[in-house]
Amino acid sequence: MDTLRSHLPKVRIPEPSSRIYKQECCVSFSTPRSEGGLFVDMYSFLAFGREYVMWNYEKTRNPVYLNIQETPKQVSEDRPHKKPTLLAIGVEGGFDSKEPEYEVSYSIVILPEFISLSYPSVELPEKVRLAVDAVLAAVGAERKEEVAAWTADKKQVSPFALSLQQLENGVKVPPSGWKCSQCDKTENLWMNLTDGTILCGRRNWDGTGGNNHALEHYQATNYPLAVKLGTITADLEGADVYSYAEDDTVEDPLLADHLAHFGIDFSSLRKTEMTTAERELDQNTNFDWNRIQEKGKELEPLFGPGFTGLANLGNSCYLASVMQAVFATKDFQRYYYENVKLDDAFKQAPADPTLDLHMQLSKLAHGILSGKYAVPSNKGLENEAPEEPKGKNALTSMLQGQDGIPPRMFKSLIGTGHPEFASSRQQDALEFFQHFLDQVEQNHAAAAGEDPSRCFKFVVEERIMCSVTKKVKYTRKTDNILSLNIPLKAAVNKDEVAAYEKRVAEREIAGEKSDEEIVRPRVPLAACLESFYASEEVQDFYSSAINARTTAIKTTRLATFPDYLVLHMRKFVLAAGWVPKKLDVFVDVPDEIDISNMRSNGMQPDEQLLPETPGLYSLLTCIAVFMLYLRISFVTILDICKRFCNSV
Repeated sequence: MDTLRSHLPKVRIPEPSSRIYKQECCVSFSTPRSEGGLFVDMYSFLAFGREYVMWNYEKTRNPVYLNIQETPKQVSEDRPHKKPTLLAIGVEGGFDSKEPEYEVSYSIVILPEFISLSYPSVELPEKVRLAVDAVLAAVGAERKEEVAAWTADKKQVSPFALSLQQLENGVKVPPSGWKCSQCDKTENLWMNLTDGTILCGRRNWDGTGGNNHALEHYQATNYPLAVKLGTITADLEGADVYSYAEDDTVEDPLLADHLAHFGIDFSSLRKTEMTTAERELDQNTNFDWNRIQEKGKELEPLFGPGFTGLANLGNSCYLASVMQAVFATKDFQRYYYENVKLDDAFKQAPADPTLDLHMQLSKLAHGILSGKYAVPSNKGLENEAPEEPKGKNALTSMLQGQDGIPPRMFKSLIGTGHPEFASSRQQDALEFFQHFLDQVEQNHAAAAGEDPSRCFKFVVEERIMCSVTKKVKYTRKTDNILSLNIPLKAAVNKDEVAAYEKRVAEREIAGEKSDEEIVRPRVPLAACLESFYASEEVQDFYSSAINARTTAIKTTRLATFPDYLVLHMRKFVLAAGWVPKKLDVFVDVPDEIDISNMRSNGMQPDEQLLPETPGLYSLLTCIAVFMLYLRISFVTILDICKRFCNSV
C-alpha cells in the first residue's frame, strides 16, 4: 500500500470530458475477456492488454493501472431458444446475441512489479477509490463511438387512430376466407379501418407481394389506416396497423373498437401472416446468400494468418470489405505489418495512439494478418479448452466460426470530420475506399515516407480525333479505380432471362405466388472491359483545326498499369424519368483476364496534334491580369473589374 501511496501523483480523477478506454486495448484487440484482462492507465485512461501494458509503462512511466477481467459464467445447455419478435439485436425480443454472461473482477496493479491490490477495498487511498469509481461509472470512449444494440424505431401512436371516423356502411368482415376485392389475392391482405374494404398489399421489387390495391385505395379515398388480416389475435399488440398518411407502421390504441365496428371478434382469431417487421426480419435473416456464397456447398470456416474476420459494428460492412481487400495487397501488408513492429509504432505515436492513423492501421494489419485472433469462437464452449490450429499453414476448419476483431478505433479515427463515415449509417464501399486512400496519402505526405496507396494508381489516357482533319488531342489523368458500365445486351443467358420474366408475368396476372429462383442476366467481365475501351463518337465537338463544330472519335486507354487494378461496376443506371435504378445482374469474373489490349501506345509518328484552343490562352491571360491587380493595386474592386473587362 505504501508503494501505491508513493505513486498517487500518477493517479488522476477523470473529468466528465475525459476519454476513458476500458473496452479494448489501444494497440491490439485485447479485451477484458482476454488472458490477463485489460489494464487502464489511471493517468491517461488508455487501455492495454497484458502483453502490451509494459510498453506504455516504459514510454510514460505511469505505474498505476486498473485491471479489468471478465470470465464467462457457466450457461445451461438446455436454455430455451426464443424466436425474435423485434427487429433488434441484443435486446429483449430481438435476435439472441448468443453472448454468454460474464463475471467481472477488478484490481489495482502497480508496474513494473505487477503488484496486485484488491478492489474494492477501504484500505485503498481515497484518491484511488474516487478515480476508479469515476472510471467505472463513466461511459467508455468506445461505447460513445458505437451503438451496442441496434433496433428499428418503436411504433408510435397514430393521431389518425384517435380521431378515426368509421363509415356506417353495414360492412361485416367474416373470420376467414378473405380475398382482395380488386383481384384474386388471398395473402398479404389489408382491411381499411374506415370503410372495411379488403385489399392486397404492395408489390415487392422482385414481383412478389400484392398488386398495390390497398395503397391505391388510400390514394383515391384518403382513408389513412389499415390493419393486416392474419396478424390479428387476442394479443392486439402484435397486430400490424399501417398508416398510409404517415407512411409507417403505427400503434392503434383503439384497435379493438375499430375491429368491432366491422363485426370482428379478435379474441377468436389466430395468426396466419407475418407482420411488416417480421417480414423485414425474415428478409434479413433469409437474405439471398446464394449471390455471395457457393450455393449447395458446405463452406468450411478458415483460421490462421490472413483469415481473420472483422466484426460488424452496425452498418460497417462497407468498411470491413474494403479493409480486407486492402490488406490482401503486398504493399499494405509490407508497410503496416511486415516492416512495422507494434511496439515501434506505439513508441512513434503521439500521447493518444487512438488518434494516430499509422498506429491504428498497424494495429488493424497485425489483427488481420497475424492469425492471433483467427481462432474458433468459444461461444457456448466456455468450459472446453480451445483446439490449436493445425494442418498446412496452421489452418484448420471447425464447425464453429470465429468472433473476428472489431475495428472500432480505426472506424472512429478514419471517419473523423467526415459527415457520413463518422456516422453509423450505411455507406458506399467505393466512396469509403477513395476516402481511405486520400487519408493514407495525406498521412504519408506529412511524414514524407513511402505511400502504399500508390499501388492502386494508374494513368488514363483519352484520345480525341477530329473526324474532318484526323488531327488528335491527348489528355491524361491519374485515377485509382476503373469504372465500368455493365452492358446487359452482352448477357450470355438472355433467352433464360426472357423465359423467366415471362413466367413471372404470367403468374402475376393469374395472382399466383412465385417461389422460383430468380434468373439474373450474366454478363462477362470481358464485355464490361470492352465497353470501356471501345471507340465512341462525340457529337458537337469543337475542332480547333477547322474552328467549327463537327464530330470526333474518342478512345480511352491506360497509359500505365497499377499493381492492383480496382474495378467499379456501375450497377446504378438512370431509368425513365431520370430515376436511379439498380441492375440485378451477375458479372462473371474469371480467375485470369488479359488486359494488354487496353494499353495506350501514345502519340504515333504519323499523327498531328489539334491546335491549342486560342480562347484558352485569352482566358488564362485574363486570370493572370486579374490576379496581378489583386496583388499590387490599391484600387477598389469595382475598378479592378472594369480594368479586367477592358483588358479582355
